[in-house]
Amino acid sequence: MYAIIDCNSFYCSCERLFRPDLLHQPVVVLSNNDGCIIARSDEAKSVGLPMGLPYFQARPLIQQHRVAVFSSNYALYGNLSMRVMDTLRHLLPSGTVEVYSVDEAFLECSHIAPDQVASFALELRHTVEMWTGIRVSIGVAPGKVLSKMANRLAKRKKQETGCVLVLDDPDKIRQALLDTEVGDIWGIGRRYADKLRAMGINTAWQLRHMPEEWARKNLGGVIGVRMIRELNGIPSIPMKDPLEVKKMISTSRMFGRTVTDAAEIRQAVAAYLSRAAEKLRRQGYAAGLIDVYVVSNGTSGGEYAYDPQRDHRYVILPRATSLTSELLEQALPLVDQLYRPGVRYLKAGVILSELVPESAIQSDLFSDSPSSSAGQKLMEALDNINFSNGADTVRFASSGMARTWRMKQEMRSRRFTTHWNELFEIT
Repeated sequence: MYAIIDCNSFYCSCERLFRPDLLHQPVVVLSNNDGCIIARSDEAKSVGLPMGLPYFQARPLIQQHRVAVFSSNYALYGNLSMRVMDTLRHLLPSGTVEVYSVDEAFLECSHIAPDQVASFALELRHTVEMWTGIRVSIGVAPGKVLSKMANRLAKRKKQETGCVLVLDDPDKIRQALLDTEVGDIWGIGRRYADKLRAMGINTAWQLRHMPEEWARKNLGGVIGVRMIRELNGIPSIPMKDPLEVKKMISTSRMFGRTVTDAAEIRQAVAAYLSRAAEKLRRQGYAAGLIDVYVVSNGTSGGEYAYDPQRDHRYVILPRATSLTSELLEQALPLVDQLYRPGVRYLKAGVILSELVPESAIQSDLFSDSPSSSAGQKLMEALDNINFSNGADTVRFASSGMARTWRMKQEMRSRRFTTHWNELFEIT
């Protein structure tokens, strides 16, 4: 059996954790630069606030229903996500937890006796909520696709299921398949959903009975075959190895305003690269390639403009590294190649790829071993300071001081768990 544990309205739950007065009040969280709604509590959904609605259009409903509004607080959300995932790793055997996203994780449950799966899921939900304060839903089924389906139904019928649904017999699986529209199946995107409906396939139950060869031709080859098998209760999507080398690490942000100055773009790229390098070191990798890109305001209407030939540059490093100083030395000249005077820029980003484990870096005859270099010790000290005192407590000067280009977060809550001067106060 497989399970997926999903944090309920995660961003909103993070905000409520330190604002218990909002427990039964509608809450929404906005996207970068406070643009549109990206997270809603159940109460916000019930008053008719749709996902993705621009904030300026949502204001009448927000004011009418006294909806609490927050800017995205990624420092808080990332830290609370880490606490949830660390709790799962502590409670479950090694290798049975696969972090799928910031608010979801798959669990492999072969170590649980079949007749104890339901009680295990209930106890797990209770423990995670008790230890972290974040409410979760759990779906359990013979495979990943069915567990995602179970989780969705558990959240949709919270009162009936108690946020836990176990599909452990044919009748339960059949009913779940009948209750799930094809567009709600994990792995079926909008294009395939429209295609299936046009062919008269409207539910997961109908899709389950299609032949594997048909799926191979109509649902993307091997991926479609796996989907049919999963819907038939045959696990076909394995757990990912937590030690598997990632393909890339990316960091990007929208600017808080249009930027036309090359120095500000250099500062933004330096800040994003510093953040990506921190992630790189935390995960034990080094990068062999840096890709820098920019997105501009292409028209007076504000549409994004991005030309792959013009708006990105990359450099292959002479040796894979995780040292921020070495990465900055290679990346910042790329900004000068990308910058075009007079262009209004909306966003910049950095991608680190060609990743290898730090332990596998090959030294040359003219350099010290990376693991014992002064640079590595400096990065370790830098990361420790920023982890214990808050992000950017110590940073490279190239990332700027004023940072006027930073995205707008006019309604951001305090970073309760990552900054000493923003700790939660009890009076």
